[in-house]
Amino acid sequence: MSEKRNTKPTTYSPRNLTVNPRTIADFTIGLSDGLTVPFALTAGLSTLNDPKLVIYGGFAELIAGSISMGLGGYLAARSEAAGYQAALSQVRSMVEEDPQGAGDAVRETFGDYAVSDEVLEGLVDGLMERPEKMVEFLMRFQRGLVREEVTIARAVRSGATISGGYFSGGLVPLVPYLLFEEMRVAFVGSVVVMIVTLFAFGWVKTALMAEKDWRVCLKDGLQMVVLGSVAAGAAMGCVKAVGG
Repeated sequence: MSEKRNTKPTTYSPRNLTVNPRTIADFTIGLSDGLTVPFALTAGLSTLNDPKLVIYGGFAELIAGSISMGLGGYLAARSEAAGYQAALSQVRSMVEEDPQGAGDAVRETFGDYAVSDEVLEGLVDGLMERPEKMVEFLMRFQRGLVREEVTIARAVRSGATISGGYFSGGLVPLVPYLLFEEMRVAFVGSVVVMIVTLFAFGWVKTALMAEKDWRVCLKDGLQMVVLGSVAAGAAMGCVKAVGG
């Protein structure tokens, strides 16, 4: 009697899902700047004891900063995409015009690994028969470039993610000034929510990378608080120094 196999399809829990590391990196860049720069600006403006000035100035900087950060992220990703296309053109020309040079490039790529000559020559011969695979191989393993990571769509997503991170982060320290009329109370509230947000984001972004050790998440959360607080303190000090 044969053993009955389980043919039930595998299901995936939401807890097993992870976020693209590039997306997390983009959002972290935006959020970190969004938490520190608007915080420093609003903290400096709060010394003037004018709630409307703090709120209007904070929102103006928040909108301008999110647009600027988003455009910067988009242009950086576009430049990366242009660099990929240039590298792709070079590799294709080499494969078409100098197959021997392409084969040597494959051999050089595996030069530091314990790959036998027989296996290596078999790999080179196989790639020689399929030029497009040779191009893909050299782009991925010699140049370290992957097509999916440098597309125009990726540039748009990168810009939008950085912009969204900046706006989300910048809104956090501004909220207490919307809720409290007393500037001192609003400032203390802004400091508290900024610290809590930095810690929470440091923990969550690490957990989204499939990290299950709570101690690692705790360390990253505290690290985010320290780095963000240092940056915010430095920016706030500059604002107060300029403002006298």
